[in-house]
Amino acid sequence: MAFINSFEKEGNFLFRHRGQIPVILFVLAVPVVYYTNIGSWSDLYRNITVWVAIALSILGFIIRAIAIATTPMGTSGRNTKEGQVAESLNTTGIYSMVRHPLYLGNYFMWIGIVLFTFNFSFVIIVSLLFWLYYERIMFAEERFLERKFGEEYMDWANRTPAFLPCLAKYRKNVVPFSFTSVLRREYSGVLATVLGFAFIDDLRRYFSDADFVLHTQAHYALAVAALIALILRSLKHYTTILKEEGRS
Repeated sequence: MAFINSFEKEGNFLFRHRGQIPVILFVLAVPVVYYTNIGSWSDLYRNITVWVAIALSILGFIIRAIAIATTPMGTSGRNTKEGQVAESLNTTGIYSMVRHPLYLGNYFMWIGIVLFTFNFSFVIIVSLLFWLYYERIMFAEERFLERKFGEEYMDWANRTPAFLPCLAKYRKNVVPFSFTSVLRREYSGVLATVLGFAFIDDLRRYFSDADFVLHTQAHYALAVAALIALILRSLKHYTTILKEEGRS
């Protein structure tokens, strides 16, 4: 099989199974936290690392929120578990600065959790694995868009970076920012991120003290995130409060 076809086939396979990435990271985190020794770290160094980790995940959420809040129905920014979907091409707003803002947001959200293990080698390894994984997904997605939109896609792709945003290329959104879209579509991702931080925190406490502590800041944050996610999920599925015309 030609490399171009092989990459596309692998990308479509990985696209359908991208939801399993968090599970893999959780499993890998167990030995990483166990063997990471931070006994010589000062409290200041630990606190800085914690807040940088949280900031990276928040940055990832903001990037995803901007992309989702400005994505109209039927565009290339809204794919499904089964495959690629696009009735029109996103080329304005955040999509005028970077072709794959959702994947960029995913990276920052999860690399924040990875940094929270306090293992910088793990950060580098996960970053490389993330790129190898999503490179094929992006390749398959772009092959689909190239076949569907032809020259229109090529013009946009040739002037827009794939993964590292270029602020100078910004063009105004064609649709206004919708906070409702963020509430409707991002609660599960936020909950998964908070769960990741709580999981790492529990692992570190258990390996350090051989005990499980229920009343921690991480658990309080997880409880709040879970409650908000439950409320938003109920509103999404059982009411019309979060429904919008012309939005996915």
